[in-house]
Amino acid sequence: MDNSISMAVIKRLPKYHRYLKELLDRDVKRISSKELSEIIGFTASQIRQDLNNFGGFGQQGYGYNVEDLYKEIGKILGLTKTYKTVIIGAGNLGQALANYTSFGSYGFELVGIFDKNPKIVGLEINGIEVTDVDLMKKFLENNDVDIAYICTNKTGAQFVADILVQAKVKAIWNFAPVDLKVSEDIRVENVHLIDDLLTLSYFLKEQGE
Repeated sequence: MDNSISMAVIKRLPKYHRYLKELLDRDVKRISSKELSEIIGFTASQIRQDLNNFGGFGQQGYGYNVEDLYKEIGKILGLTKTYKTVIIGAGNLGQALANYTSFGSYGFELVGIFDKNPKIVGLEINGIEVTDVDLMKKFLENNDVDIAYICTNKTGAQFVADILVQAKVKAIWNFAPVDLKVSEDIRVENVHLIDDLLTLSYFLKEQGE
């Protein structure tokens, strides 16, 4: 990753990509930074600054070619290849992720689902049979998995993460309510649902005062 580009800019790129897809679906051919700012909610200056980190793409007096910009941001986000993914923890959340078909359309191919609950092992979710977690290490060794989604409880998450690190899984999407300890070469994105809900609670409290 280019360390000169801030994480805030990188976090905004998926939003650009999503809105540009909506514009494409409406057959919009080109758009100015001002028009894009009114749709996305960022200032026109912010949009230009963000995109200039990657070389620009716009033309003065013309704006942005929507299709070209959509494709370029897709390349920046790494969406030109397919990523193999697995889910560990096939409870309600894990099953919801497994059934979310949009991941596949972006190139995130689900190749395995694992759980330790004998009532769940053997079930088929979105065409993939849930496998006993005890067999996960061997599966990972035989398959070049890029991203693992951890949907276990708090106590089991670090144990799972250790196996993933040993198997050289490249990235972890962590839904367990715990901060994982992994080597620096493993990228971890944490989704702490209760933290986000408590943030909403804070703002509701502030509005009520």
